Amino acid sequence: MFAPVLNESIIKRAQAKGKVKIFVHNLRDYTLDKHRKVDDRPFGGGSGMLMCPEPIFRAVEAIKRKARSNKDETRVILLTPQGDTLNHRRAKRLLKTKHLILICGRYEGVDERVRENLVDLEVSIGDYVLTGGELPAMVLIDCLVRLIPGVLGDKNSLNFESFEGNLLEYPHYTRPADFRGLRVPAVLLSGDHDKIEAWRKTEALKRTRRKRPDLLAPAIRKKGA
Repeated sequence: MFAPVLNESIIKRAQAKGKVKIFVHNLRDYTLDKHRKVDDRPFGGGSGMLMCPEPIFRAVEAIKRKARSNKDETRVILLTPQGDTLNHRRAKRLLKTKHLILICGRYEGVDERVRENLVDLEVSIGDYVLTGGELPAMVLIDCLVRLIPGVLGDKNSLNFESFEGNLLEYPHYTRPADFRGLRVPAVLLSGDHDKIEAWRKTEALKRTRRKRPDLLAPAIRKKGA
């Protein structure tokens, strides 16, 4: 599942530049039984299957030994609907950690002993349930990689993206200036960079107030503090 995402576009170029190293590990490689079993029925009954603790513990322990990262440089993340919702601020904090180990659950989830004794942080990409943690892991990877300095071609790109500074991004336009009678705002054609910057800030604020007023609340509280 990971190859089409990790080997394309920005993530592929980031790895080629040496900006990030990404490894995919198969939990079946860390099992001890001949069937390479990673799941079993839950104690107490109930529907579905649970991910067993042993292959997950063995995998994380082996990865940590190979990486030789100290405890402060490594965080183990479980992708789960029960986790903290991924957002821009949380992604920027995660980027400060040198080594991230992402655990992708399946079926009904993972044995609780994994959550309690192995995981440092639980992350969710939204209030809904997916088949497994692979897609959320890919979302998290994509989100983090583009924040790494030097990954994006334009060093200013990150400064104007949505959620930077608690604002949604301003409207964008490209050629032609007149498409079927739909015209680009005149200020963008003026060549006056100060006016263009002021317009973009105003439009970003207007868009955020209209679509995501909740993003403005932290900034208002901070200003009034």
